[in-house]
Amino acid sequence: MTDSQFSTWMRERQSATEAALDRILPGSHIAPQRLHDAMRYATLGGGKRVRPLLVFAAGELASAGPRALEHAACAVELIHAYSLVHDDMPCMDDDVLRRGKPTVHVEYDDATALLVGDALQTLAFQVIAEPGLMADSARQLEAVTLLARASGSRGMAGGQAIDLASVGQTISREALEVMHLHKTGALIRASVQLGALCGDVPPDALQALDRFGKAIGLLFQVVDDILDAEADTTTLGKTAGKDAANNKPTYVTLLGAPEAKRLAAELRAEARSHLAAFGDRAGRLTQLTDYIVDRSF
Repeated sequence: MTDSQFSTWMRERQSATEAALDRILPGSHIAPQRLHDAMRYATLGGGKRVRPLLVFAAGELASAGPRALEHAACAVELIHAYSLVHDDMPCMDDDVLRRGKPTVHVEYDDATALLVGDALQTLAFQVIAEPGLMADSARQLEAVTLLARASGSRGMAGGQAIDLASVGQTISREALEVMHLHKTGALIRASVQLGALCGDVPPDALQALDRFGKAIGLLFQVVDDILDAEADTTTLGKTAGKDAANNKPTYVTLLGAPEAKRLAAELRAEARSHLAAFGDRAGRLTQLTDYIVDRSF
């Protein structure tokens, strides 16, 4: 696939995700109006939709149907949106800018932001658990369990807890990796697996895709750390340098920028190696790997 074809594919899937989220989210005119308006504010009109793109790319490799993929893509994006709303709150990172606009607790209030996160999370599970979404009900139940595990204390929420406990601490590279495999990597890894579960792939192929998802999840965070240190607020759509200002351990503070970039290159090579057996069928996943890195440097 050429770069132009990939760009077209990516824009189409991003637009499809936006349209599906618009349909799934309750309208602002439906009571309670303020909560529903805030949910839409938090979710629509921003973000690169990397997690839905991974769902679609893995699902196309697995010959998955469009309806199941659309629901899985929306489910992971709803979980991601909820996590950003809560992450930005004063009790967490206390940030005022997200996706180029005021964060939800600034635009509305703290209580509304808390409820927005709660409501987006439960909506994600409503979407992925819709009856008849997958022909194999056991596989659909596996998808629900996978999303729950990736979102909870053994995944994203647990990673955030480790992150908060690490502020101002000197931690090892291994501890930093554990934190980010949970906080950022778990949902990215689940996105790949969910896309595959929407289709039909043998167990060995699913394991290879899971190894790819683990590598790309860590890669995404390494690149985020580099961006936080080197990009400006306008480029990021969120406050630049926030991690350093909050005395948070990152790959840049731990390794230095040159070594962090070398690590990103290594993780890109590792991720691509897990796709080699799929040949051209993994073209979109390969190009998404490059996109995650090249969006920055």
